[in-house]
Amino acid sequence: MESACKKTASVCTSETARGTHVFAIEGYSLKNGMGVGKFLQSTTFTVGGYDWAIRVYPDGTVQHSEDSVVIYIMLVSQDVEEVRALFDLRIVDRPSVHKSKLQNSTCIQDDRLLVTCDLLVIKESKVYETRESSEIEVPPSNITEHLGKLLEAKEEADVTFRVGEETFQAHKILLAVRSPVFRAELCGPMRETSTRCVTIQDMQPAVFRALLHFIYTDSLPDDMDALEEGDKREMVCHLLVAADRYDVDRLKLICQNILGKNLDVETVATTLALADQHHCDRLKDACIGFIASSEKMDDVVATEGLANIKRSCPSVVIDALEKRRKYAEA
Repeated sequence: MESACKKTASVCTSETARGTHVFAIEGYSLKNGMGVGKFLQSTTFTVGGYDWAIRVYPDGTVQHSEDSVVIYIMLVSQDVEEVRALFDLRIVDRPSVHKSKLQNSTCIQDDRLLVTCDLLVIKESKVYETRESSEIEVPPSNITEHLGKLLEAKEEADVTFRVGEETFQAHKILLAVRSPVFRAELCGPMRETSTRCVTIQDMQPAVFRALLHFIYTDSLPDDMDALEEGDKREMVCHLLVAADRYDVDRLKLICQNILGKNLDVETVATTLALADQHHCDRLKDACIGFIASSEKMDDVVATEGLANIKRSCPSVVIDALEKRRKYAEA
């Protein structure tokens, strides 16, 4: 068997630095006659870590060049053996030149010579090995999006729920996978003789709709975010009850988290009662901790909600008072 051909590759890159300097000579006519080899030099400018300057020779650099101006770009850094660079020297509004001799009569405007230098310094090259990636980009999972569309389209739905005055169509197998209670009611040996239509008691249609949405998409409906704060809290409370009823653990934890992060003096007592009734230990601890804090206890005691808890769940109040005592002793 022929062995696979190993394919390798490498890349060479060059680091560069760019800079531009403009050198203006005012009263240029006064510079004529300086003498061959005499020059005017710009201030030093730095590009790529090296110092540079522009030199202008009004009378040229050699004998018999008095009628020409010569322009150079000079490396003025000390102790530098070699620098690679590309440059573009030009008189404003004139063609680009390199170490050029220009007739004075065509260069000077308003007795002013304006020289621009664009400089590209080529620094050290780097070579490194590359390898062709065998990774193929995989988009994020969209199964919940497809399941949500399945719920909306009602394709191949095999069970109908009647909740109040509304009906909802769904798929037994998916409900059974997501909820052990639905599995027992719809597919187990104790299922009703006819499960084509199931009536749901003691639940609002909006709550059942949100429950189905979560079962199919593993997320809360988007329209819940548009509810007013009080209405949203009420919906979350009802969803927690529904999640406990149908043993949808993740939804139950999500509801506990929302309620636990939004405790206040007016609602903590009823939230505590809800947590105690539906065995939400984490939410119950959060409520007791909120009530037990010294700055909150007196305010909570004054609410009607705590009075109701004293009658229905006295053990919960005892837990709160015991926790407050521990806080005081700490």
